[in-house]
Amino acid sequence: MRTLKHTLLVLLIVLTANLGIWALVNQGAWQRPWGGKINSLSYSAWQAGNESSRLSDEQIDADMKLIAEQANAIRLYGLSDGLDRVVAAAEKNSLNVFAGAWISPDDKANIEEIDRLVRLTQEHPNIKRAVVGNEAILREDTTVDSLVSYIEQVKRQIAIPVSTAEPWHVWLDNPELARAVDFITVHVLPYWEGVPIVGALTYVKYRIDQLQAAFPDKHILLGEVGWPSEGQWVKGAEPSQINQAKFIREFLNYATEARLDYSIVESIDAPWKRGIEGTVGAHWGIWDSSRNVKFAMSGIVRESIHWFWGCLFASLLAFIPIQWFVRKRQDLKFAGQVFYAGLIQAVASLLIWAIMVAMAEKIINANTIAWVVLIGFQVVLLALLLVDGLELTEVMWANKKRAFEPQDQAPLPNAPKVSIHVPCYNEPPHMVMQTLDALAALDYPNYEVLVVDNNTKDEAVWKPLEEYCVKLGPRFRFFHLPKWPGFKAGALNFALTQTAKDATVVGVIDSDYIVTKNWLRATTPYFDKPEVAIVQAPQDYRDGGESLFKRICHWEYAGFFHIGMVQRNERNAIIQHGTMTLIRKETLRGVKGWAEWCICEDAELGLR
Repeated sequence: MRTLKHTLLVLLIVLTANLGIWALVNQGAWQRPWGGKINSLSYSAWQAGNESSRLSDEQIDADMKLIAEQANAIRLYGLSDGLDRVVAAAEKNSLNVFAGAWISPDDKANIEEIDRLVRLTQEHPNIKRAVVGNEAILREDTTVDSLVSYIEQVKRQIAIPVSTAEPWHVWLDNPELARAVDFITVHVLPYWEGVPIVGALTYVKYRIDQLQAAFPDKHILLGEVGWPSEGQWVKGAEPSQINQAKFIREFLNYATEARLDYSIVESIDAPWKRGIEGTVGAHWGIWDSSRNVKFAMSGIVRESIHWFWGCLFASLLAFIPIQWFVRKRQDLKFAGQVFYAGLIQAVASLLIWAIMVAMAEKIINANTIAWVVLIGFQVVLLALLLVDGLELTEVMWANKKRAFEPQDQAPLPNAPKVSIHVPCYNEPPHMVMQTLDALAALDYPNYEVLVVDNNTKDEAVWKPLEEYCVKLGPRFRFFHLPKWPGFKAGALNFALTQTAKDATVVGVIDSDYIVTKNWLRATTPYFDKPEVAIVQAPQDYRDGGESLFKRICHWEYAGFFHIGMVQRNERNAIIQHGTMTLIRKETLRGVKGWAEWCICEDAELGLR
């Protein structure tokens, strides 16, 4: 009964915290409400994920009915490939049209597009403006002179105002373009300029004022203005549903008060744009690609309206693992049980969140195989997180720990002889000398040091080490092996053949390590127990404070040495490192030395 109450308490704490975090992340934000109809929304009649697949007449008509509830007009960028059907559907639903002729590098196609624009304008009175070209100068699809020629052709044949659409800087750089049009259609998108949401509306106002000052006799249509709900950041500009709602609501209020002429990009999400603009290209719509409105024009806006269900599923997913863990691990302190149960819940929430994002992106429907592979990788990463978290939990909150402390007693006269092996290959001599100096200073009476340099070709690298070993005295012996197989393991196996006969313990030190004086004094006493084969000493990095990069590396390694290795020691499952390690000589010979077939000979030996 006590265990049950204990388990229920942990579950209560963790599940309540999970609910609180989901609610906090999705608490939403109040934005200034707006009421009325939008002046215009851009529209493309392409299928959700396919640029070449057009919507049916019925689907287009349904879209026009949907848009007509919120807007007075639509903007079309082109009229080819069946897009001319949209004009009639818009007329049927009392929507005006800002009709566009797509201008490309193909002059023949441009003439056909212009003819189509002229014909439709003459046939459909709901076409109120004509826009010849969309960012054609920006893309360098045509020249200013050619575009002006196209515009003049259209103006001669229709009675409605004619323009072309370009970003603000193209208009400022090409005043002759402004002289050719009846009104200026300008694109001002703060997101693509990297403007943070807090300054986005101010930026739009600034660019409009700038253009109006440059062309005071021209009417300005803000042909594209908006904010994406998802995607990658651009400098300080963050795409999010809350930011989209904030910008759209603020802009609509400003546009109403300032009597701006505008068209918001865009009406419905266009997933096919993902291939052109990245993920963000698919998320500029007022409605998503399933025709669900993303946010209301009044009230609190939340990043996800389905957050509670996500929280519930995450809690259910974590419930059984948490209660199993708490019941099984009564050896942990209460804080440790809560911590790891919270980690289990966090992993479950991340998985559910990833699935929700995939569903919102329509990834499951469009690219199921890729999604399954990616979510599989994420499961592996989260499993590793749980493993690392368990190590930390056991180190921090175990009720009982093994009674293991380094010995720090004066070595006995009959202390076992240790043969220390230092393998090196093409190492800087001054660095290896520091290692040898530290070994020479050991507070231990009975040891030798064998330095084995294998395969270093430059005599200027290995020769100083040979001379230095002579200088350090008879404890130190140096071997240079010009051509020797087996890499580090080969050098260590050679050293084993040269080990003093009376040595009973073999030590291994990498050539860039500096040992403390009491290394052998603190570790060799454990070999008094015949069942002990390996004693692994802890280690750290001495240059962690030299730069930010090295500090980051130091922190990364510290997790292994101060958490992972400590936890393995508690479970009597320490792995052998291949440095700072002591091995009983007869054991090492009994397993036939180091494995030369792999580059991780230390871990391989530990497993054997």
